[in-house]
Amino acid sequence: MRTLKNMVAVDWRSGKDRYYFFFTDTETYTRFDIGDNSVPDGYPASVTPDNWDSFHSEVKNLRFGFSTTNLYKFDGQEAFDRDYLLLFYYEGKTPMCCWYDQDDDKVTRRRPVATTHWRPILPYFDKIVAGTWWETGGANWIGKPSPFRFLMSDGQCFWFDIYRSDVLLQPIDEQTWPGLAPYKDRILTGVQNDRTLAQSHFHIFLTNNEFMTYTIPNGELVHGPEKVDEQTWPGLLRD
Repeated sequence: MRTLKNMVAVDWRSGKDRYYFFFTDTETYTRFDIGDNSVPDGYPASVTPDNWDSFHSEVKNLRFGFSTTNLYKFDGQEAFDRDYLLLFYYEGKTPMCCWYDQDDDKVTRRRPVATTHWRPILPYFDKIVAGTWWETGGANWIGKPSPFRFLMSDGQCFWFDIYRSDVLLQPIDEQTWPGLAPYKDRILTGVQNDRTLAQSHFHIFLTNNEFMTYTIPNGELVHGPEKVDEQTWPGLLRD
């Protein structure tokens, strides 16, 4: 049975909702189908050009990632209902961002973070362990503040708005993340469940195979820490 470490979790919104868990040490990944609450047969699997396009060569350097909807359009595409997975990694010593088009299942572009609207997060890049899009604007939010939340390994967190380039640095405490402060040194990764008919959830994974769940956008603790096992995350600990 697997001990979770050096793991990056990301959400997938195109088609049936799912999570992907990348294990950077072994350059493998696992797919967790949210609707079925299970990992299908055949996982974990190696990251290859057949399943992750040209990003496969960078998975060992992956730091964090998350999905967005309606934020980006490339090459004349409409942004409406377009799902992109943003993957942040190192190329040598250079922080990079990869836009992975979930609808076409391919890499759309890569850019050094310093040349993108993500540039304000660079001072924190080395310490970021998890990030997520924290939608707060309702159905007609396009053009309005679009905040993202990040957790760091030094016991701090921050908000970032891509439209205003604002960074709001805060401690992880009872006001920012209720219940998380005692475990702030144990955060591995985080992933969002973008739910349609209920508040979205953000799962934070900790060392010792534990996790915590928060609501989006209210930021309330739902439960945790709880054990990651065959009842809570069936198949995730499969070797």
